[in-house]
Amino acid sequence: MGSKLPRIFLVRHGETEWSATRRHTSMTDIPLTEVGEADARRLGQGLNGWKFCQVLTSPLQRAFRTCVLSGFGEGAEVVPDLVEFRYGDYEGLTTAEIRAQRPGWAIFRDGCPGGDSVEKATARADRVVARLREAREDVAVFSHAHFIRSLAVRWIGLEIAAAARFTLATASVSILGYDHDHDEPVIRLWNDVSFRGGVPE
Repeated sequence: MGSKLPRIFLVRHGETEWSATRRHTSMTDIPLTEVGEADARRLGQGLNGWKFCQVLTSPLQRAFRTCVLSGFGEGAEVVPDLVEFRYGDYEGLTTAEIRAQRPGWAIFRDGCPGGDSVEKATARADRVVARLREAREDVAVFSHAHFIRSLAVRWIGLEIAAAARFTLATASVSILGYDHDHDEPVIRLWNDVSFRGGVPE
């Protein structure tokens, strides 16, 4: 390995009808909107020239399609652990609708009945982190908002509850990496939409 430390590019999928209306979408396999597809193509232009030793993607079509449209579909590995935080009984609902049933609910503290508990989501994020720690060159990961947030905080050794303090736009790029060496994991960039020609949200 050379002196250059690897980076992990976390790419959230483009817009869907449900993401645009802030409805919780985990295993409901809905497509990108026209805006989402256009943003995915622009992501490819913004990431043009970056070389990745691995490209990993969620099997759900909104993430996989974003990967393909951005130009990284060839050779991409589908990784089931990269699916979204499973919302269970809360699938398709907005946060306001969930809190009308369960006042004060917070996903990264309370989990989802019929879906992922905090413990399950943490274990899944930790499996992905363990794999990414083995990378010696840059890796691209195409996934989903709540899972990417979970992955980022586990990368830097925080409890998953800390993910509540991060927001993430569609078709955004975040970068995990290291400071001086592999014992110092850091978040190098967060929620950057400039790769697809956007402005920070």
